[in-house]
Amino acid sequence: MTTKEMVYAALFAALISVFALIPPIPLGFIPVPITVQTLGVMIAGGFLGKKVGGIALVLFLVLVAIGLPVLPGGRAGLSVLVGPTGGYLLSWPIAAFCIGYATEKVWSRLKLWKMILINIIFGVLLINLIGAPFMAWVTNTSVWAGLVGGVAFLPGDCIKAVIAAIIIWQLKAISPIEVKANQ
Repeated sequence: MTTKEMVYAALFAALISVFALIPPIPLGFIPVPITVQTLGVMIAGGFLGKKVGGIALVLFLVLVAIGLPVLPGGRAGLSVLVGPTGGYLLSWPIAAFCIGYATEKVWSRLKLWKMILINIIFGVLLINLIGAPFMAWVTNTSVWAGLVGGVAFLPGDCIKAVIAAIIIWQLKAISPIEVKANQ
C-alpha cells in the first residue's frame, strides 16, 4: 500500500467521522437511527476503489472499536459493534469494497446511471440485507421484522446513493481509480 493510498484511507475515515456531526434521525420502531454516514461509505467505495475504500472503512471501524466518538451522538466502543447497529456498521467495509469493485470494473465506460445503480445495489441493499438480520438477532426479533423495519431506510439511502454517484461522477478525473486504469 502506497503512502498516497494510506492518506486517502485516513482522509475518508475522517470524512465519515465528520458526517457523525450531523444529528441522526431516531426511528421509534427500531433501535437504529438514520445517519448520513452511509453517504460516506458509498463515496469511499466509488471514489477510492475496492482496496482503499474497504481499508478506509476498516480503519473507521477500528476507530469505533477503540472508543473514539466517531458515530452520531458520540457513540463508540465494542458495545456499539455488537449492539443493534453493529450489523450495519460491520457491513460498511464490505459495501465499500463491493462498490469499489463494481466501479473499477466499469470505470472506463462509467456513466452516472451505472454509478447510481452500483450504489443502490451495494450501498443500500447490501448494507440493509446484512444490517437488518443482525439487528433482529441482537434484539431477539424475527428476521422478517428486522427486514420490514429496515425498509424505513430505503428512501433516504436511495437519495444518498444518487448524491454519492453525483459526487463521484464530478470527482472522477481526480480519483485514484483513474490512475490505476491508466497504468
